[in-house]
Amino acid sequence: MKNFLVGLFIMFLLAGCTMPVEPEKKAVTAGQQMLVHFIDVGQGDSILIESPNGKTMLVDGGVKGAGQHIVSYLHELGVKKLDIVVATHPDADHIGGLIPVLNSIDIEQFYDSGKIHTSQTFEDMLTLIDTKNIPYNVPKTGDHIMLDEKIDVTVLNANETASDNNDASIVLKLTYGDISFLLTGDAGVALEKEMLAQDVKATVLKAGHHGSNTSSSQSFIQAVHPEVTILSYGKDNRYGHPHVEVVERLQAIGSKIYATAETGSVIVSTDGVNYDVSANEWSATVATTSTIHNVTVELISKDLVNEVVTIQNNGIEAVALKDWQLVSMEGNQIFNFPNVTLQPGKTIYVTSGSDAREGQNYLKWTTRQIWLNDGDAAQLRNAKGDIVSELD
Repeated sequence: MKNFLVGLFIMFLLAGCTMPVEPEKKAVTAGQQMLVHFIDVGQGDSILIESPNGKTMLVDGGVKGAGQHIVSYLHELGVKKLDIVVATHPDADHIGGLIPVLNSIDIEQFYDSGKIHTSQTFEDMLTLIDTKNIPYNVPKTGDHIMLDEKIDVTVLNANETASDNNDASIVLKLTYGDISFLLTGDAGVALEKEMLAQDVKATVLKAGHHGSNTSSSQSFIQAVHPEVTILSYGKDNRYGHPHVEVVERLQAIGSKIYATAETGSVIVSTDGVNYDVSANEWSATVATTSTIHNVTVELISKDLVNEVVTIQNNGIEAVALKDWQLVSMEGNQIFNFPNVTLQPGKTIYVTSGSDAREGQNYLKWTTRQIWLNDGDAAQLRNAKGDIVSELD
């Protein structure tokens, strides 16, 4: 089955990567409304765009359990067809809910990051796309997705060869008149740095990775300088989202913050000149124990097949890792670091599975499989138990 799906995926790439022909446009007048719905799907992302011409685009679908909620949300709006669906990257908290959507709503075009994943959720998604003969597209950085003649939809990032799912994220900038939206998926700090070479300034920012400190770097927030920031995360989530320094960076530039966990779905309406947010501003507090300052040891990647987790010190000081922990959240499996020190700019690998290695910069956890689970998140905790970094 898996070989069939991989072959199917390659066939999609060969046959369907070109940009679709722009659909027929309706006559419009200036000042028509565009609505952007940041749907409350708990710990995940799902964003619906209703264009001035009445076209619709859904970006991500949260976890699988949120899918029926999205379908109901669409039906309540009278949406019977989606012109475009975008799966930013193959993590379960972004594509899981697209399975019920694919089963319930007609879809004209499907855009995917092209990043192959081993999960059953990803395979089920591809199978449904094929069964329903939905045109399948893998965009490239710099492409323009044709949704509505009134809106420019630019792809600021798309990387099917990225080593990490998050950095494969399709990042979209939507511009309608003077108002723009930056939808970042789970793009991490390194990817944000690359995107600074482009025009990332936006009126509304969907903060990367649910407000995690693996995204929303100081330089990126300053460059985007959003008037409004949306945090899409689940209440009392196990990751400590949103992280305190992300909130502080947004508050420092005067951005108004809205959170789906606090207010439910957030809707931004605009006529291309003015905009309105149909929610109360974020008023919660974040615990400073959710992360630590001045330590830049990060989880860089998690190889589900080869069972290798990459950890890097991006700071300027050596960090002693004794009593730190690497946690597999799905099974609450914990690796306790030995008495090792990670020098600035250096990388260390924690290995597991049948090919687990040790020696030099490799640490052996176990010969059992740890990471080959759909949606198994990783957390890195310091000796105090603070969450330093995490990866879905």
